[in-house]
Amino acid sequence: MQIPSPVTGTDRNRGKTMKFTSRPAAALIGVAIAATTLSACTEEAVGSDDTAAAGGGDASTCEPADVTLVGQVRNESNPYEASWLDGGDAFAEQVGLTQERLTYDGDSTRQQEQISQLFAGDTSCLVMNILPNGDSDTPPIVEGAQDAGAYLVTQWNKPADLAVTDYDSWLSHITYNGVESGKQIGDALAEAIGGSGGIVALQGILDTGAAKDRFAGLEESLSANSDVELLDDQTANFSRAEALEVTKTLLTKHGDDIKGIWAANDDMALGALEALKQAGRTDVAVVGIDAVPDALTAIEDGEMTATVSSDGPWQGGIGLAIGYCVATGELAVEDIADEDRAWYAEQFLIEKDNVGDFVSPETDESDFACDNVFSRSQGPIS
Repeated sequence: MQIPSPVTGTDRNRGKTMKFTSRPAAALIGVAIAATTLSACTEEAVGSDDTAAAGGGDASTCEPADVTLVGQVRNESNPYEASWLDGGDAFAEQVGLTQERLTYDGDSTRQQEQISQLFAGDTSCLVMNILPNGDSDTPPIVEGAQDAGAYLVTQWNKPADLAVTDYDSWLSHITYNGVESGKQIGDALAEAIGGSGGIVALQGILDTGAAKDRFAGLEESLSANSDVELLDDQTANFSRAEALEVTKTLLTKHGDDIKGIWAANDDMALGALEALKQAGRTDVAVVGIDAVPDALTAIEDGEMTATVSSDGPWQGGIGLAIGYCVATGELAVEDIADEDRAWYAEQFLIEKDNVGDFVSPETDESDFACDNVFSRSQGPIS
């Protein structure tokens, strides 16, 4: 059956440069209508031979009640990652299930152990939405899912030469154009400091595509803003606590020469803000990425300049939705276009003039309808 597409600002033209626009609240569809529509499609997927054939029609199609949903992130102390798991809960509730929430505290060994335990159980209807700790952690997860016959969606991190289309169980990989977001906040920072002056950068976990791409975006911004000088860059591993200490050191080292702080995520930006407060500095602009609640409040209050939202609740729901739709026969792997097997999702630049649109994020259930799960694609990962 056909489900009406939600009214969104998403650009579905493939291959276009990603644009950063706000997603106004008016674009949200009534959740009751969307929930009813998804429920109807689920019933067709289970009860109709024709629908099952269209979705692949193999005997292993799962009854919705038999599906196990698992979301895994580093930790819930990071508000962005907590919102991801909350979005997974919202999707699970939508289809009458619960999500198992797993965290591994940024420990790759622990992540692999948790996933191995999942693969040791019943994997016939196992749906997994996974944030690999780093690029190198993705291959064993993918190979394990392929061997176990689980339904896997990964986000953010994977080696560039690892192709999703080489696997059946690895349904999709979702990421964001980190070069664009890193440049966007770099440009916002340059504007905030008047187009000239010294800045420092707080990098994320260096073995992640997100950290690498975002810093490359900063370098592009510096090339375009030649009077802005990068005084120093240090990793703080996407951690607020580490960023607090690193920023203290940088403030001691560079003093009043620092006019701005570029952070590869909001947690580090918030750690930098705390260091600035302790130093009595109110003259330093700060930018980050993730649109966590404390960062949005800081932007509203004029303490922070900009952030970028990848919509954590949507991420938490969409990975499970893709897996659920394939597991229940509503969507077949062979019918997923190659460009939707590894793709950039939409993201949104947030500054003081539009922060009000993002302070109370909600999941839109129509985004998770089986014929709509790729609606936020901004094109394939090249």
